[in-house]
Amino acid sequence: MPGMEFFGAAERKEINDVLETGILFRYNHEAQRNNIYKAREFEAEVAKVVGAKYAHAVSSGSTAVLCALAAAGIGAGDEVIVPPFTYIATVEAVLMIGALPVFADIDETLCLSADGIRKAITPKTKAVCLVHMCGQMADMDAIMAVINEHNLVLVEDAGQAMGASFNGVSTGLWGKTGAYSFDFFKIATAGEGGIMVTNDETAYKHADSYSDHGHDHIGSNRGMEQHPILGFNYRISELHAAVGLVQTRRVPEIIQKNNAHKKQLMDRLANVPGVSFARIPDADGDSATFLNLFLEDTQSAQRTVTELNAAGVGGFNYWFVNMYHFINQWDHIKEMRTASALAVEKFGAPQDYKNLEIPRAQAVIGRLISFGIRASWTAEEVDKLAAAIEAAVRKATLVEA
Repeated sequence: MPGMEFFGAAERKEINDVLETGILFRYNHEAQRNNIYKAREFEAEVAKVVGAKYAHAVSSGSTAVLCALAAAGIGAGDEVIVPPFTYIATVEAVLMIGALPVFADIDETLCLSADGIRKAITPKTKAVCLVHMCGQMADMDAIMAVINEHNLVLVEDAGQAMGASFNGVSTGLWGKTGAYSFDFFKIATAGEGGIMVTNDETAYKHADSYSDHGHDHIGSNRGMEQHPILGFNYRISELHAAVGLVQTRRVPEIIQKNNAHKKQLMDRLANVPGVSFARIPDADGDSATFLNLFLEDTQSAQRTVTELNAAGVGGFNYWFVNMYHFINQWDHIKEMRTASALAVEKFGAPQDYKNLEIPRAQAVIGRLISFGIRASWTAEEVDKLAAAIEAAVRKATLVEA
């Protein structure tokens, strides 16, 4: 993924700024820090890049989702529609705030579909936690029509799609709150980190307090701050924020390079029999961190994976058997194996998680192979990868060149 490709002097400079002050904590210590506030700068840079009124940095993309849910008012006993294809943190966040996940079907965008959401709605549904997967975006026109029709709260997990947009509006800003991930494998990385974004001032203030034990961050004496709400510790350090700041500055250029490489791959593979691509609702808004390729059926995809592995082609994911991104492998959720009882175990799960009806998700993910795009590739490297993919597909499907 691009973020990890570009560590250099700029990151070292920002880290050294922090180390020279000795203040790694993001709040207070005004006299010692020499006006160095990397978390604030990080937040401002993300807000500028995505067009958000407010951005709040936290310790991970996972805690960003949790804060986004809490700031949107989602809590104990609330039914929240979630996708079966996502990094598992999305579902974990819903569970950890005491809400009840309701799985709905997806479509060829790789995201929840409007139809899937509509079919999953019950009288108890309060929110939808929409995930923008694999650098793309959901079909927001169709989804917003359902959200508005049923007066639902929309929270967006755009952990894999920072910098993506639909009709000029960034992922993460369609709903009440949104979240981005800055872990090691994202378009920009802080090593570990996340950002909650919103255009709602109250939601922002709630996230700001919720992520730091309820502190209101007013004044310069931390020990005397008020606590308007309860919270916990999801703070980001100044060191992580320093790296995230530089990485965020790189995002527009990375997206440009990603899209050029993705187009080159798609142009080369478009005429290979049996190959198609995930639907991108707004191609102009693609962050292009993945080439998302469909085979004709699950068996063809599995044979292609075998051929790719045999040829030593790396850098791809076959999500259908991935332990952390698709529900087929989430036995610990299906069986509710927990260290301590969760609210869902007290309230009762709204679905039988072992016997879900998500036929389109099974068909879509069974056919999907995703290749990570590297912004640092040369044109020759892109051509080499395209040739290797084509050869594997043709061999797997027994199609002559």
